[in-house]
Amino acid sequence: MGLETTQLIETIKFLLEEKKAENIVVTDVREKEYLVDFVIIATAMAGKHSFALLDFLKSTLKMQDVEFYATDEDSEDWVIADLGEVMVHIFTENHRNKFNLEEFLTTLPQRM
Repeated sequence: MGLETTQLIETIKFLLEEKKAENIVVTDVREKEYLVDFVIIATAMAGKHSFALLDFLKSTLKMQDVEFYATDEDSEDWVIADLGEVMVHIFTENHRNKFNLEEFLTTLPQRM
């Protein structure tokens, strides 16, 4: 069954903080036209760190029956985990600054 959304978000934040992710931001996009309800963005210290953070999330959350619908691990500079209502983006600092996902999320249109 997995965790309730609010509990899942808090758990993800805790796990990321525990493994030294930086600048963790949770954005509520329920009122926006977007794929999920919440986006969590975190900065990894280096590329290998982003893979380690994702592996830690997967191993820990799967034990709590959280389903990973998809992951994108093609680049160590930006890894993504789709957990249904929550999407996690882990960037290296340069890629986070380059793509500025936080600003993009604020420009999304409102749901009708």
